[in-house]
Amino acid sequence: MGRSRSYLLGWWAVGCVLFLAACQATRSRPEGKLQVVATTSIVADLARQLGGEAVQVVALMGPGIDPHLYRASEGDVARMQQADLILYNGLHLEGKMAEVFARMQALGRPTLAVAECIPDSLRLTASGFGGTYDPHVWMDVRRWQHAARCVAETFARIDTGRAAIYQERLQAYLIEMEQTDAYVRQRSAELPSDHRVLVTSHDAFRYFADAYGWEVRGLLGVSTASEAGAADVQMLADFIVAKRLPAIFVESSVPERYLKALQEAVAARGHTVRLAGPLYSDALGDPQTPAGTYTGMVRTNIDTIIEALRTAQTP
Repeated sequence: MGRSRSYLLGWWAVGCVLFLAACQATRSRPEGKLQVVATTSIVADLARQLGGEAVQVVALMGPGIDPHLYRASEGDVARMQQADLILYNGLHLEGKMAEVFARMQALGRPTLAVAECIPDSLRLTASGFGGTYDPHVWMDVRRWQHAARCVAETFARIDTGRAAIYQERLQAYLIEMEQTDAYVRQRSAELPSDHRVLVTSHDAFRYFADAYGWEVRGLLGVSTASEAGAADVQMLADFIVAKRLPAIFVESSVPERYLKALQEAVAARGHTVRLAGPLYSDALGDPQTPAGTYTGMVRTNIDTIIEALRTAQTP
C-alpha cells in the first residue's frame, strides 16, 4: 500500500511539472505566435515587418533610447528567457549587454546578431571602438537587406510551418527597401556633391556616407559612451567654419548639449551655424510618426538633412 501510494504521488508530481511546463509554453507562445525579443526599436521593426501577424515582438528599448548605454533590467532578462528567439544588433552596439547575451546562449536560448549577417567585406572598421566594426550598418539600406534575409531565414528555420509566409513577406519588404534606397539617392542628388557634408552628434552615419556619397563628421565617436574632449570640439568647429556649413544635426537619442557646445565654439569663430533635426540614428521615432518604422526613419532623415542644408544655402 505504501509503495502504491508513493508510486501514485510520483506520477502526480510528474503530472504537475508537465502541466506547469505546458502552461509556461502557452504563455510564451499565445495563439501559436513566434515569440521574439529584440533589443533596439530598429531591430524590432525588422522582425515585425518580416513576421507580420505570425510573430509577437517585444522591443527592450523604445524611441529615443541609446543602445550604447543601455543596461538590461531584471524584466528584460526574464523576457529573453521566455523568448523563442532573441534578436540584437551586435557588433558591440549593445555594449553593456554582452554578458546577458552570453548567458542566454549558455542557457540554450536562440539568439541572432542581425548586423553580423552583413558580410565582412561590406563592414566598415571603427577607429577608437576597440578595433571592431562600426555597428550602424542599417544606415545603408542595401546593407540592411542582408540583415532582413538573415532574420527571415531564421524565422523559417524555427517556425517551419510558416516558412512560406516569412519568405513572401521578405520579398515584399526587399522591394520596399529598394524603393527607400532609391529615394535617398534621389534626394541626395538635389545637393551638389561638395555641399553633401553632414555633422551630427555622434559618428553613426559612416555607412550612410559610404553608400550615398556624403562626407560625415560626428562630435562623439562611434559609441556615445565616449565623451568629446575640448580638442574634439575645437577641431570640429574649425572644420565647420572652413566648410561654411549652415547647419549641424542633433540626434534623437543623444543629448543636445553636446552640439550646443559645438555651436558656441563655431560662433566664437565668427560663423553662425544652426541646430537642425533631430535625426534618428540609434532608435526609431514614436510609433505613430513617419519615423516610427525603419523605412520611414530613413526617409525622414534624408528629408530633414536636405531641407536644412538646401534652405540654409538658398540666397
